[in-house]
Amino acid sequence: MRGNKTLYLVAALLMAFSLGLTGCGKKTAKTAPERPVAQTQEDSGMMTESLESTGDSGVMEGRTSGPMVPVYFAFDSSSIDGDQVPRIETNADFLKGNQDVTIRVEGNCDPRGTKEYNLALGERRAQSAKNYLASLGVGAERMTTISFGEEKLLLFGHDEISWAQNRRADFVITK
Repeated sequence: MRGNKTLYLVAALLMAFSLGLTGCGKKTAKTAPERPVAQTQEDSGMMTESLESTGDSGVMEGRTSGPMVPVYFAFDSSSIDGDQVPRIETNADFLKGNQDVTIRVEGNCDPRGTKEYNLALGERRAQSAKNYLASLGVGAERMTTISFGEEKLLLFGHDEISWAQNRRADFVITK
């Protein structure tokens, strides 16, 4: 009986050893998904705007094209608070110094609230930022707006720091 136990023990050790040698198969690296290509509808006379940034200055903060900076908002607000005025003035100075640049102002929200509410709030934030830039002398014809609501989160945490980073207007160079 003792010999059978030893035999089973040796067999089990050999199986464990052979499994350890085989290990897991190699993992293949995932490739990045292709970026969407802007499409135009020239045949119908309608043009659609690409949602890709064409600014060559890179992204500095948020999804804003550098050297501009995003503007952040208080919870459930589309008003530009006093601490954000220097940020939007920086953007206005850049745009006034680069008359050939056009931008898209993107309104964003944190994930609290319904999708419909956040889309509307994001639009109010984008319009508020656009109107403020226009009041500083940037031509309104150089700016478009879009709301992403809660769809383009930067941080996915469920805390005030994450939510505050997602309540913003981004300024993306389109031309």
